Amino acid sequence: MIGSGSGGNGGGSGMSSSQHSPTSARAGGSKKRNRSIAGFGEGSPGSGDDEDEGEDVDGKRRMPARATSAGNKRGKFNLLTAYLGGQLRCDVVQDPFSSCSRCVRLRLGCKIESNFKRVGKRSKNAEMEREIVELRRQLASQSAQTSPIQLSHTPSSPGLIKAENGTLFQNQAQQDQYMGNHEAVASLLDLRQGHDGSGAYGNNVNGSTAGYKTLGAVSLGPARVAELFSYFWTYYHPWLPILDPERPPDHYLELSELLFWTIISVAARRYPPDTNLLSTLSPEMSNLIWSRVGRVPQSYHIVKAMCLLCTWPLPTSSTSTDATLMVAGVMMHVAMHFGLHRPSHAQDFTKFKVELREENLLDRVKTWAACNIVAQSVATGYGQPPSTLYDWTLEPDPSKESSYRLPDELETRLRIEKFCDKVTKSLYSNRMDPVGLTGDDQRTPTISLLVREWEDLDLELGQNISSYNKVVLLAALFHLRLSVFFDGPETSNYRQELLALYFSTSRFLRALWSMDSATKWTSLPYATGYILQMTVAAGFTLLKLLNSFFATHIDFEDGKRLFTNAIIMIRKISVQTNDLPSRLAEVLSQMWRGSVGGGYRERTSNPLAMTKGEMDGTLQLKVRCRMSMSLVFDSVWRWREEFQAKGHGNLDSAVKNPTNPESAAESSASSTADPSLSSNLPMTSFAPNALSLTPGPAFHGAQPMEANYEVFDPLSWHLDGFIDFPYPSFAGIDGSLGGVA
Repeated sequence: MIGSGSGGNGGGSGMSSSQHSPTSARAGGSKKRNRSIAGFGEGSPGSGDDEDEGEDVDGKRRMPARATSAGNKRGKFNLLTAYLGGQLRCDVVQDPFSSCSRCVRLRLGCKIESNFKRVGKRSKNAEMEREIVELRRQLASQSAQTSPIQLSHTPSSPGLIKAENGTLFQNQAQQDQYMGNHEAVASLLDLRQGHDGSGAYGNNVNGSTAGYKTLGAVSLGPARVAELFSYFWTYYHPWLPILDPERPPDHYLELSELLFWTIISVAARRYPPDTNLLSTLSPEMSNLIWSRVGRVPQSYHIVKAMCLLCTWPLPTSSTSTDATLMVAGVMMHVAMHFGLHRPSHAQDFTKFKVELREENLLDRVKTWAACNIVAQSVATGYGQPPSTLYDWTLEPDPSKESSYRLPDELETRLRIEKFCDKVTKSLYSNRMDPVGLTGDDQRTPTISLLVREWEDLDLELGQNISSYNKVVLLAALFHLRLSVFFDGPETSNYRQELLALYFSTSRFLRALWSMDSATKWTSLPYATGYILQMTVAAGFTLLKLLNSFFATHIDFEDGKRLFTNAIIMIRKISVQTNDLPSRLAEVLSQMWRGSVGGGYRERTSNPLAMTKGEMDGTLQLKVRCRMSMSLVFDSVWRWREEFQAKGHGNLDSAVKNPTNPESAAESSASSTADPSLSSNLPMTSFAPNALSLTPGPAFHGAQPMEANYEVFDPLSWHLDGFIDFPYPSFAGIDGSLGGVA
């Protein structure tokens, strides 16, 4: 029976005089302790502990009554009341219901609940007290660690404080952006769980506490959230404009928690006020992604979050832990689950009534277009078949209503990705070939038609195309030209095709460098994962061409400068020490230094060889199943075989001491450390005409990633020995493996 206090027998029974004797009092106290030990009297609303030995309504002190034993025939316990721990006689009548005499006497509400469960108040309070003590201990320890440091304000950085040893700390205003231990202690001490809306802390709603946004171990204040969103709109949004910059951060939190934290994590990639934020957010974001995708999503706005995550993936050291391709596939299926491919028929994909306004319809169309753009770029960059669906919704048609018309920037990008899709399906989707390659007799005319189509697209887009889309357009041409590596020296116009590949590589790299220069070196650090992958492919392309017979047909010094700039740009895109971009840049540097010394000088020392330029099979690929990206995977396989397997390529130590490809030293481990080759490069350290590896120092505080990874784990089986590939014509004329020797 709830609400019944102890201290007397129920039913208004009177007390005998013996109950006031010392002997009776001691007996009652002993019985009370026995009940507590048995678990009946601890913290129960009806126990004797809650009313200080019992107090009648007239204020007089009453001694606890002796509990009636099971064998006592004076009365009968109500079973429910006895279970609840009161162990009081109850004369309640349930049918028809009549309140017991004790509740009537004490003016209490008489209520019987079958599902009532005892709450151990004492143990609960003891646990909370232990937590408070632990939090106070942590707070005191933290204060003791920071108090001895003498701080002085830095005029150039009002948001930071600089210690005498040069270490940067956040000042109190910056620290207040985060919810520290003292706030946790204060909120724990306030057992009312918040101050009625007027205090600093309120009830937790969607991971926020009075403006604080919390995800796992990360808590951000309103000012910090606003600043991160500002970073996103300024530096990342132009690459993929699918969101509305006019909307406040709370709007995106209401739409989707995953979308909100994805924007935060993307902005944290280059966030000087807190360079550790990304490393702290990454594991929390991984858990959030799969927890949201694991449950059937209930809002299509989660698709926007996956678009951003595929465009700027979380940093990783290995392709085996890179889930971008999987997220892209889930993204497309979730989009179709919500009917984004049929935006005007959303009612057909839900049991709830849907009323679409014009802005809602346009948002669904934009999201569906972004899904296909991202899915296509991910497939191209990873060398996999695309999962795109270019249907009627994405076809340009002037007769369509305005709700179906994409913004110009998004429409241009969609047309470029459609061209990439046509290249992939035309050259790498032959059902009659084991690896999907188009036949040798059909490849050359197909490439000619595709080149003409690209030229028409370039002419149609004209000069109004943005610098971002111009780079993507040149990357599409580069994607097309990479197919020449599947040809052999016996192919007609082989030299001309290689020359076209070299020119397309050069145009792509120069456009990327020029865009970064035009924006005062604030574009490349925020580039997408697709741009990174195409830059890596361009670096490996130059590496192969400059160490083959083709080197005699081009300006070697100009090609060398382009290659050096490619490594600079890859390292600029890197966001953490030992992440995949920094490791790939190190592979390029090691392969260059291991090949250019003997290969090119030996050829140039023989004038006859220079004039002849005899073609051979050194440009053939062993890895041929990754479409245009087969070059990258093939080059990494050769690096494993020729460097790492022989103990000459240790990336774990090399990424901490980056190799300078212009140095003549034998290995990065033996060379002098060059701090200018760090992976985390500031945007202001590159001069427009810089053609050497002289970037500025790294961002302070960048957290290194785990170093116990290979670059491409899916290719680790190559290290088991020499592999006989089932592809013909990959050996050189002299029977060697060819490539970078």
